Amino acid sequence: MRLSSLFILISAFAAAAVFSLGVAWVAAGAIEEISAKDVRTELDRDALIWADVDTDGLHVFLIGTAPNEAARFQALSAAGRVVDTARVIDQIDIYDTNKIAPPRFSIELLRNDAGVSLIGLLPTATNREQLMQDIARAVPDTPLSDFLEVADYPVPEGWDDALDYAVSILEVLDRSKISIEAGSVTVKGAVANEDTRRKVEADLARRAGDDVRLALELTAPRPVISPYTLRFISDAEGARFDACTAPTKDARAQIFSAAADAGLEDKVQCRLGLGAPTSQWSDAAALGIEAISEMGGGTITFADADVALFALQGTEQAVFDRVVGELENDLPEVFVLEATLPEPPSDAPEEIAEFTATRSPEGNVQLRGRINSTIARQTADSFARAAFGSTAVRTTARVDDTLPADWSNRVLAGIEALSQLSNGAVIVTEDALSVTGNTGNQDAGSEISGLLADKLGESEDFEIAVTYQEKLDPALGIPTPEECEAMIVEIIGDRKITFEPGSATLDLATRDIMDEIAELLQLCGDIPLVIAGHTDSQGRESMNQQLSQERAQAVVNALRQRRVLTASYEVIGYGEEQPIASNDTEAGREANRRIEFKLRRPEPVEETETTLESVEQSASTDETENGEDAEGSSDEQD
Repeated sequence: MRLSSLFILISAFAAAAVFSLGVAWVAAGAIEEISAKDVRTELDRDALIWADVDTDGLHVFLIGTAPNEAARFQALSAAGRVVDTARVIDQIDIYDTNKIAPPRFSIELLRNDAGVSLIGLLPTATNREQLMQDIARAVPDTPLSDFLEVADYPVPEGWDDALDYAVSILEVLDRSKISIEAGSVTVKGAVANEDTRRKVEADLARRAGDDVRLALELTAPRPVISPYTLRFISDAEGARFDACTAPTKDARAQIFSAAADAGLEDKVQCRLGLGAPTSQWSDAAALGIEAISEMGGGTITFADADVALFALQGTEQAVFDRVVGELENDLPEVFVLEATLPEPPSDAPEEIAEFTATRSPEGNVQLRGRINSTIARQTADSFARAAFGSTAVRTTARVDDTLPADWSNRVLAGIEALSQLSNGAVIVTEDALSVTGNTGNQDAGSEISGLLADKLGESEDFEIAVTYQEKLDPALGIPTPEECEAMIVEIIGDRKITFEPGSATLDLATRDIMDEIAELLQLCGDIPLVIAGHTDSQGRESMNQQLSQERAQAVVNALRQRRVLTASYEVIGYGEEQPIASNDTEAGREANRRIEFKLRRPEPVEETETTLESVEQSASTDETENGEDAEGSSDEQD
């Protein structure tokens, strides 16, 4: 009995011990899991993704490789916020800094009136105090501002050479920015003038030697040049500049381009400077050089706004007048041109001064030759623009103050006479005035004669040769489209519009026919014309249709080239569909190969049958709506 009681007691104690160990083991596992989870959460919150956690009982192990000491300490602090720091075991390694790429060492030396500033990063091995002493010796009594940072990495190759070179040139430039890197130095600065810039560049390049790569960007204020001069010559010795000045590099390039077009081959110097009389200096210079080229040679000189042009001896008077007139008209207003044509040899015939005004059939008017003053030229230009339209007039007349005082009156009278013509020309000389051209006014000759007699006086010598043309006569009216169609057939007659064999290229023999048709169609105006192409039946049907279409289009293109408005024309290629003769014979096939001009007529309106009942119903409706008498409505239907 006693033995049984003792056994039961021992068994109870053993069971309790096993149970306690089980509970302790489960509790320890739970604590480890919870601790590891909480520490990982805290590490993730601080973005410490390189760190990991391991546990052993109550101990928490931090493992991983930290990029630096600060990161390691941050990980320990994060774990300490979750568990007792006594439980945290540090097993973190630090990344080997010797494997990190060194930074890019560079220094900016800035020098201005306030002193010298140093900004950048230099190796720890560089003697910073010695650097400051060297700079102080190079620029004594100059305040120094040190904003340098250091890094403990090996000194890169070429660093010391670049640093020594930069300090040695610091004294050369009062205002500069010197950028230093291993083996290279970049210098930006300003100097007093262009001559100093060239000298400094040469000196700095010499000092650099072969050990330092040097980049220079030195600027100098442009000098004020007075007078602003350019002189270009083209003669038997070739094209060249005696003087060249430009306000900018772009302006200089424009001048050089014009000179190259005029025959300049050698490289030249062109000073850049301030003082140009206008921002259009290069435009004016280019125009002057082009004028010399057009005359075949000469000299042009710009001195501020004064321009002197000298033509070569032997230059034709007409060419001289035209070129000088165009130059006077195109030069900016600030420039004043003085042009000189050397006296011809004594045995050369004397040139006659004249003014010419022409009007083309298209309505374009050109005024050229000579006129006696700038005001007279402006007046003639304004008068012509009022008479012919501002966009149709081109004035290239040059000023010649040696002409008679009444010259401008005769010019204006001639322009007014020209306005009476559809096209023609007026020539004014010292002794005569001639008017020639075409008109649609049968009385134009007498009207122009009366006009000139009234403007210039009865004693004035003038000649009128005006031709009346019916097609220009507005009183006769424009032909109807039907008349135009018939007249085209009449023009073609027994002739034919032909093409080169197997192609859509017009034969040269058809040029006269096309000219006559174009002249008529210009008179007919905008009519609904169909230009149709036809072929014979030889070859494939699709090829014939395409060829006929292309030939009809070629005719339209030829008319368009002759200034015929073709917007209302229709082009159709019928191919072999509409023969007018048998394709069994050569003569028939030749007849079928043709171009036809026909009016595009509206489609006929289909008639509807009208019954007596519908007429009576219509009459009844009219009576109701208009209040008219039914009998009257019936009579109207009759």
